[in-house]
Amino acid sequence: MEEKLMIPKWVNKHNELYTAATRHPFTLSIRDGSVVFSAFKLWLGQDYIFVRAFVPFVASLLLKAWKESDDDSDVEVILGGIAALNDEISWFKREASKWSVSLSSIVPQKANLEYCRFLESITSPEVEYTVAVTAFWAIEAVYQESYAHCLSDGAKTPEELKETCQRWGNDGFGQYCHTLQNIANRRLEKSPEDIVLKAEAMVIRVLEYEVEFWNMSRGET
Repeated sequence: MEEKLMIPKWVNKHNELYTAATRHPFTLSIRDGSVVFSAFKLWLGQDYIFVRAFVPFVASLLLKAWKESDDDSDVEVILGGIAALNDEISWFKREASKWSVSLSSIVPQKANLEYCRFLESITSPEVEYTVAVTAFWAIEAVYQESYAHCLSDGAKTPEELKETCQRWGNDGFGQYCHTLQNIANRRLEKSPEDIVLKAEAMVIRVLEYEVEFWNMSRGET
């Protein structure tokens, strides 16, 4: 049974890229306490813009699930994700106020613009539900793994950033990502080869965009 699960197979196959996204120097600097707070503030503003673009993508995924899913519970899972994003936007606003980041004056940087354009492209009705939900898992999993690592044994995460890490690194969000992975694996197992190949390419692209986003947060792009 395990061998049929595509996502663990892909994580193994593309391990170098997956590790680059989930163990990036930016989040590792949070974990070891060496993070430059100006880099965190840059990330905060840019990620706020990204999350606002993420909402329409997840809304489009909800519609695809309603039309294409073979399991009614998928809709409920994705709806839960949309509800969480509402809370997340409020959190970004509070956090930005705390760090004196003016969200209204943030200009999206190149890596962010490209990632947001990519997100918009996946909202297209031509992108199959299986492919889109696999992308959704990948986007969420990168943050979950990255920030959970900042809370694990031996971490020296600054007190000021623990709430941020907890937001994505908590066990509940970890369970949510596991549920998304199960949905994607279930769909992939029943999909023809062309859909599976599209989904794999989508995972690779998400991971590449995530690495570029982290690079941008360190001022490297």
